[in-house]
Amino acid sequence: MKYFKLLWNLYKLKGNTVKTIEQIKSLQNKKLRKLLNYAYENSKYYHRTFEEAGITREQISTLPISAFPIIDKDLFMKHFDELVTNDVLNQNDIRKFDKEESVDHIKFKDKYHVVHSSGSTGKPGYFVYDEEAWDQMLLGIIRAAFWNMSMPKILKLLFKRPRIVYIAATDGRYGGAMAVSSGVEGVHANQLFLDIKTPIAEWIENLHKFKPNMIIGYPSAIKILGELLEKGEVQLKVSRVISCGEPLCCKLRDYIEKTFHADVVNIYGASESLALGVETNHEEGMYLFDDMNYIEVEDGTMYLTSLYNFAQPLIRYKISDQLLLKESDEKCIYPFNKVESIVGRNEDIIWFEDKDGNSEFLHPLAIEGFCVEGLLDYQFRQIDCNSFEMMIEVSDEGKKNSIQLGMLKNMAEILSTKHLEYVSFNVRFVEEILPDPQTGKKRLIVK
Repeated sequence: MKYFKLLWNLYKLKGNTVKTIEQIKSLQNKKLRKLLNYAYENSKYYHRTFEEAGITREQISTLPISAFPIIDKDLFMKHFDELVTNDVLNQNDIRKFDKEESVDHIKFKDKYHVVHSSGSTGKPGYFVYDEEAWDQMLLGIIRAAFWNMSMPKILKLLFKRPRIVYIAATDGRYGGAMAVSSGVEGVHANQLFLDIKTPIAEWIENLHKFKPNMIIGYPSAIKILGELLEKGEVQLKVSRVISCGEPLCCKLRDYIEKTFHADVVNIYGASESLALGVETNHEEGMYLFDDMNYIEVEDGTMYLTSLYNFAQPLIRYKISDQLLLKESDEKCIYPFNKVESIVGRNEDIIWFEDKDGNSEFLHPLAIEGFCVEGLLDYQFRQIDCNSFEMMIEVSDEGKKNSIQLGMLKNMAEILSTKHLEYVSFNVRFVEEILPDPQTGKKRLIVK
């Protein structure tokens, strides 16, 4: 999207924040009906499942969304080729593209942006955005990043060409990395990517050279940057910190605000829809982007309908995050639903220490892109300050040897990159990786 067109469309999208609740609901319903009709006419999967549910073409414009069938990730992957609305989108071809093409080659068939979810099973799920959907998503991300700023203030900031550092997993088709790269490029800002796999010493060296004035990244990685700032190992003067990719708890938000002396924006997104909501104040809560998505919450379970992606419609798609919606009150200054809490992925970090007292970390999301055939699930267990084990659950007992070799090789490469050759680790096969009994979520790290 060209620069001035992007700014004009951003201005129009920001206009939704001053509409009434009734106007947003009307806009949301209009977009929903358009998507439902398009999916019925152009997706073999939705045409069939709508009819199996007894939904006729004439009823699509009037039935409540609860009348439409639910889909989860297993169904989505199983019926990928008939769910999409363009025959050129084939799951096997996309998987081959992801495997063979570099991350720099962003577009599949020079038209579609491909985002992959966790690849721990050996077959990651792929979420596809055409140009129009990608541009709409980027506008949502940019609006969120500058959520509490007026358009004149945004223009003034962008005129100075901010220097933005992004700290996260950056070496794969991760939605966050791809969106940040496109968004920063779209607003003509300068950017530096720091991968969580690289050693802290390289972070420090690159930060000294780049001198960022905005930070985007995983809150756990931003916390490490804050600790470096407190120790005087880096000198930073930033005006805005944008958290994404992991839940941001109240205590960590307070720490980041006090350490960086900057506004903190928390963006909520998922591979299925990278622009879901935003939070700029913990007490005020997180606002959901009801003008871009239709989100239902039933007994804490979240169902997503993305209102802007027509190439790969996701209608009542079950998301693993658990939401608790907040009742409207006088603090609701925007016409959007608010979230009381999100129980999502909230990982720890493993820290190691060598014989000289030097510390380095390993982020669990660094291995999210591992694709080893037959691997069903995995979990880290830290043993001490220089050793850990990986507990592995397999779907095929006959592939244990190849899985073990693959995991040992991949992990050794990551440890070498992080200068953690002194760390010892082993692979242990277990019958089942169980979820945390308190949250119902599977943790990647146990201690």
